[in-house]
Order: sequence, then structure tokens, then C-alpha cells
Amino acid sequence: MLTVGDKLPALTVPVQQGSALPAGETLDLSETHAKWKILFFWPKDFTFVCPTEIIGYAELAQDFADRDAQLIGGSTDTDFVHHAWRKADERLAAADFPWIADHKRELVRALGILHPQEGVALRATFIVDPDNIIQHIMVNGLNVGRNPQETLRVLDALQTDELCPCNWTEGEEVLRPAA
Repeated sequence: MLTVGDKLPALTVPVQQGSALPAGETLDLSETHAKWKILFFWPKDFTFVCPTEIIGYAELAQDFADRDAQLIGGSTDTDFVHHAWRKADERLAAADFPWIADHKRELVRALGILHPQEGVALRATFIVDPDNIIQHIMVNGLNVGRNPQETLRVLDALQTDELCPCNWTEGEEVLRPAA
């Protein structure tokens, strides 16, 4: 698995976004647009834990945008499956950020997050800086959902470029070593 300090793979991946039928849209992961990336994967569409995470991230979309961070979700499903899932659930339709359709499993293999038995993505979250360097990774098993608020907290801490203690939140003092 890639780790902190590694560069995000420079792949162009198929995506689905919004309510439009898929038409071959892609996302070039090497493009940074001087923004952070919050790249999170779920195992499968039309499941139980996954929509709770996607909706949780969508509810914080403006908070991430305010921090110059782009939300990017993804699974190993196709763009048409993503589209069908969004059409079936208005809360997912409102999650208007790109969903990677890594049905060839190129990106999940490159990141090292392909579940060996199930052949789907692990519940992995990557925080990637504007230079496309991975700064944080969190990976859960298939049955345990993430806390998008924690991803936001870690992003805040990373963006201070300071020493942040355990449970630090934005607005709190950072650590200052004695001179």
C-alpha cells in the first residue's frame, strides 16, 4: 500500500458526477489545481454502510471546499452503476462530487487497497496535498464506516503545518517546543 510521503499515482480515471448519464468523463489525478484532494473509496454501490459515508462526506462538502480541498469518491463499480445508484437515492444524488468508476481496478491496485478475497476497494481515505503527495491515510475493513468529520479535523491539522496534539481541533493552540 502506498503511504505518507508517496506521490498519488498519475492516472486518468473514469468518473461519474451528478445526475447526467455517463458520457466517458474522466479525471486526471495528476492535475492538482493547487488544491488538496480528499480521496475516499467504498467497496460497492447499493450496499448498506457505503451510502452513510458518502452522505456524511457530502454534508461536509462546503467545509472541505472552504479549505481548498476537492472531494473525490470512488469504488470498483462502473460509471453506469454509480449513475443508477444516484438516481435511486436523492441523498446520493446530492453528493455532487466526482465518483471514480475504477471497474478495471487500476487505481485501487496502484494504491494497494484492493481487498484480496472480495476484489473490491477497502474503505480507504487519502488526504493528498496540492503537490499530489499523500499526507494521511486511513483504511477500514469492509464492515466499518468512517467518520468524515475526522477527515476534516486531520485536514485542518495538516494545513497548519504545525505540531498538533491528540484530539486537536481548528482554533486550538498548537504545540510550541521550548527553545
